[in-house]
Amino acid sequence: MIGTVDKIVSYGAYIMLDEYGKEGLLHISEVSSGWVRNIRSFMHEGQKLVLKVLRVDPEKRHIDLSLRRVTKREKREKILLWKRERRAEGLLRTAAETLGMPFNELYETVARPLEDKFGEVYGGLEQVAREGVNVLLSLGVPENVANVVAEIVRERIRIPLVKIKGILELRCTKPNGVILIREALMKAQQVDRGPGTNIRIYVVAPPRYCVEVSAEDYKEAESVLRRAAEAALESIKMAGGEGSFRRER
Repeated sequence: MIGTVDKIVSYGAYIMLDEYGKEGLLHISEVSSGWVRNIRSFMHEGQKLVLKVLRVDPEKRHIDLSLRRVTKREKREKILLWKRERRAEGLLRTAAETLGMPFNELYETVARPLEDKFGEVYGGLEQVAREGVNVLLSLGVPENVANVVAEIVRERIRIPLVKIKGILELRCTKPNGVILIREALMKAQQVDRGPGTNIRIYVVAPPRYCVEVSAEDYKEAESVLRRAAEAALESIKMAGGEGSFRRER
């Protein structure tokens, strides 16, 4: 979990666990796998650390922590999750201020249902950014609250897009072959696709044309790219031409 270095002493450091508001002890023997001559070479007061909880003694109210037993992967994943939690909290605080509603009340109304449904609050808010207010309404969030949260999320969360592409080779020897190839490419451009999915087609060097698809996930992108290629190939073949498609990696 994430902790903030509160006080450094000769035998270790006292750490405030941010997510629980409890203090734990990081003994000097758990700072590094090597010899620690000066603990201040590894940390300073106010620094954020990712730590493992080794033991909890409820009666003595002791929490023993370790820094050296946290792997690089665990550290990276925890920091990412912690940042997402902070972003979610910031968005919901903005919504609470806009609604004139206590934050704790808004959190219970919005965050708890999202966490239950999607496993984490920010992941749920990303889904709201993708699909709109109905995600919240389906979870029983009151309409006035759902509308405000959805509007803030739509403005503040940018869903990262994946981008894939392939090469179409289209040939047509008819007198109006250029027009027929253009029509085939327009068929590719016009295939059905979900909101947020884009198709870009440009010339590499005739008869090679690049079809580039941007979407919110690979599955959607692959589906749209395949259908775009099929539409272009079907169109050019029906017009008496020929073509092929190669997926670029």
